[in-house]
Amino acid sequence: MKKKSVILLALLAAGCGGSVYESGSEPQMVVKDREAVPPLDPKRKVSAQDCSRPVEMADGNLLCKGEPTAAERAAERRRLEEEERQRKLAAERRAQMEEQERLARAQREADERAARERAERERAEQAAREEAARKAQAAEQERLAAEAKAREERERQEKAEAEARARQRAEQEAREAAERERQRLEQEWLAGRALLENFVAKYGKVEKFNEVSGQINGFLDKTR
Repeated sequence: MKKKSVILLALLAAGCGGSVYESGSEPQMVVKDREAVPPLDPKRKVSAQDCSRPVEMADGNLLCKGEPTAAERAAERRRLEEEERQRKLAAERRAQMEEQERLARAQREADERAARERAERERAEQAAREEAARKAQAAEQERLAAEAKAREERERQEKAEAEARARQRAEQEAREAAERERQRLEQEWLAGRALLENFVAKYGKVEKFNEVSGQINGFLDKTR
């Protein structure tokens, strides 16, 4: 029965343009309607399949396999288990790589964010320092301007006081000069009057000076 299934599949494969082999034997050409099938294409791959199950006819030259033995089933199971293990390991490696990439990306983003925040903080600190320097300079300029204004006001007051003292001194000197002049004139007058009085007292009785003495006495009497 198994041999008949193989021959039937071989005939079907030959009708679809494929070539069929039996498992455990050398490749043989299958005869269809007692005519030779064209030689196998050496460049076409061989697809070994369990011909007791549905087969894929378009997957290369078909090589039928018989019912697997317990050892073959165990080997196939181990192969499938190894493939599953490798698949899980590959999935784990991919997951680890993805997690590492995610962590690296998160770290890069954190570093970039920290760098931006540090740059913004440094710019803010620099702006604050510049603003503080500008305010300090403005305050210094205001202080210097206030000192200059106070100095000018002090100099103006000192100048006004000096001018007032100079005027007072000039007025005092003028009064003192006037007083000295008055005293000088008065002394001169008293000295002259004393001379006239002495003249009259000394020469008033001389006949030649009677007329002059009378005039002097009259003058002296008017100026007492």
